[in-house]
Amino acid sequence: MTSFDLTPELAEKVKQIAVQAGKKIMEIYDKDFTIYDKSDSSPLTDADLAAHHHIVDGLKAISPLPILSEESADIPWSTRKTWVRYWLVDPLDGTKEFIKKNGEFTVNIALIEYGVPTFGVVHAPAIDKTYVGQEDVGAYSEVNGTQSPIKAKKHTVGETWKIVGSRSHQSSEINKILDALGGENELVAMGSSLKLCLVASGEAHMYPRVGPTCEWDTGAAHAVAIAAGAKVTVLDVENPMDADASPLRYNQKDSVLNPYFLVSC
Repeated sequence: MTSFDLTPELAEKVKQIAVQAGKKIMEIYDKDFTIYDKSDSSPLTDADLAAHHHIVDGLKAISPLPILSEESADIPWSTRKTWVRYWLVDPLDGTKEFIKKNGEFTVNIALIEYGVPTFGVVHAPAIDKTYVGQEDVGAYSEVNGTQSPIKAKKHTVGETWKIVGSRSHQSSEINKILDALGGENELVAMGSSLKLCLVASGEAHMYPRVGPTCEWDTGAAHAVAIAAGAKVTVLDVENPMDADASPLRYNQKDSVLNPYFLVSC
C-alpha cells in the first residue's frame, strides 16, 4: 500500500496543474484543430493530448501514485485492481462541447482512495472557473483568484425542482424521474462535469444521469459534490428516490463504465 498524504500544499499544486492544462487547451481552442477518431468513434482533439501530457507529467513530478487517464486507459484490470489510491484524470471532459465552441468543457483530476473520490479539481478554462473539493475539508469555487465556499442545497416543499440535464445526451427515461418528483420542475442543460458542480454549488437540486459515462468523466466532480454535502448514488430509474441506494464507487471492476447515477442532496 502506498503511503500518501494530501497536504494543502500538494492540493494547491494539483489545482495549478489543472489550470495550466486548461491554458494549453485554450491555446488550441480559438484555432483550427485536428479531430481524430478514437476506437469508440468519439472525437479526440490536439487539446486532449496536450492537456493529458501536461497533467500526467505534472502529477508524476509531485506524487508516487499511479494515474488512470482517459487518454491512457489501456491499463489492464490485473494491474488496476491492486490500486488503493490513484489519480483519475479526464484531460478534456466535454470534447463535443469543445468542438462546438460553447465553453462547457473541463479539465478533471481526482484522487481515488479505496474506491471513493476524496479530492477533486474541475477547471473550466473557457470561463476561467475552478471547483475544488476535499473530503472532510469542504468545497469551493474560484473565479479570478477569489475563492467562495459552495454547498449543496436541499429541495424544499413547494419549490420548483431544478434538474440538471446533458447538453449533448438526452434520454426519454428522464421523464420517469421528473414524474416521480412531482410538482414543478425546470431542466437546466449543461455540458461536461459541470453538471455535477451545479448540484454541488446549490444552483440545482439534482442531476440524474441515465446515459453512458466513464469513471474519469465523473471522479473529480464527484469529489467536489461530496465535499459540498451532496451524494452520488447508483440510480434505479423506476425508483429514483431510493433512500438506500448504493454510493457510486470506482475501480471495482474491469469495465470503467459507470452505472446510471443520481447526484442529489
